[in-house]
Amino acid sequence: MRAARPTLMALALLAAPLALAQISPQAPAAPPVFTTQTTLVLVPTLVTTKAGEPVFTLTAADFTVTDDAIPQKITVEDNGGQPLALVVVVETGGAGAHQLGSERRLTSLLDAVVGGVQHQAAVVAFDSHPHLVQDFTPNLDAAEDALRHLTPGDPGAAILDSLAFSVDLLRKQPPEYRRAILLVSETRDFGSHIDLEDALRAVSDTNTAIYTLSFSSTRSEMKSESSKFVQPGTPGPAHGCMAKDPNNPERTAGQTWAQLYDCLSLLAPPLRLIKMATIAGMNSLQRDVPESVAHLTGGEFYRFHDPKSIERDLIAISSHVPNRYLISFHPQSPHPGLHVLRVRLPDYPNLVVSARSNYWIDEPPAPASQPAPSPER
Repeated sequence: MRAARPTLMALALLAAPLALAQISPQAPAAPPVFTTQTTLVLVPTLVTTKAGEPVFTLTAADFTVTDDAIPQKITVEDNGGQPLALVVVVETGGAGAHQLGSERRLTSLLDAVVGGVQHQAAVVAFDSHPHLVQDFTPNLDAAEDALRHLTPGDPGAAILDSLAFSVDLLRKQPPEYRRAILLVSETRDFGSHIDLEDALRAVSDTNTAIYTLSFSSTRSEMKSESSKFVQPGTPGPAHGCMAKDPNNPERTAGQTWAQLYDCLSLLAPPLRLIKMATIAGMNSLQRDVPESVAHLTGGEFYRFHDPKSIERDLIAISSHVPNRYLISFHPQSPHPGLHVLRVRLPDYPNLVVSARSNYWIDEPPAPASQPAPSPER
């Protein structure tokens, strides 16, 4: 019987920690973790002389930037050596099918547009839908090969859908990369499904400058001319300010956004007017997509007529892409919604400034609902 005692004692010793663990007090809960999110707004800005020559000797002290009319404390960098992510977006449908000979001239100057910096390039072709022809690659030969082998698409020209698709591609690139889109298309959109407001938000994406090479098509010109005629029975401004569109309470009956802006200009304070003018840009987005998106993002717009003119325009773009200033700031009033930007050079009235004109801050996500506590018994 004595031989069993060590075994019993060993079992007692093994059980002791378990017993202590069962009666020890519960470990304290981890302290709550609080997170904050800071908005950094990037404003790629090109400064040129009136003759179009880039100016790259300015400092932060030369610029003034307002966000919803509030002056901002800014940082300015020369982003010529910053890596570049570029999406070349080419219309192969609609009227673009007849322009493929001209559009293939992109291959001879793509190297110059990218410059000698670290880069990633992708190619998107579109007709009624966008198609990723070449995913991001540092190999420009692969991107140029994709451009050489573009084939005609269907009759559509979904420009806005394709821009939104390309912006989504760029969002996946590293944040230290500059973002740019080179769009080659006709002037009017035919077949996009994206809502105009969503399109405006997409092309206002932070740090994406859109450079556009545009050609006119017969159907674009016909629509442009037909839009100049006044429709019978369209309410005038005074009447339009009072008559509401039953399908959209935010709009007045028979009024375009531009007309609504003119109509309400006597009633709204200055900042509201600026925002209304920006929203009126949605109206111009329907009439001439390439020019509108270039202005909204601080990019550049060129209209070409033949292969020689497209080469000339690409040479101009290649000299401007690396010579843009990168202005950044943390908004003083980062409220959700549309923000209107204005970049100026008060001491240099003869210089021309091209910069993005707005950005959006999304509504914060709603807090997750907590499960209801179980009733006490």
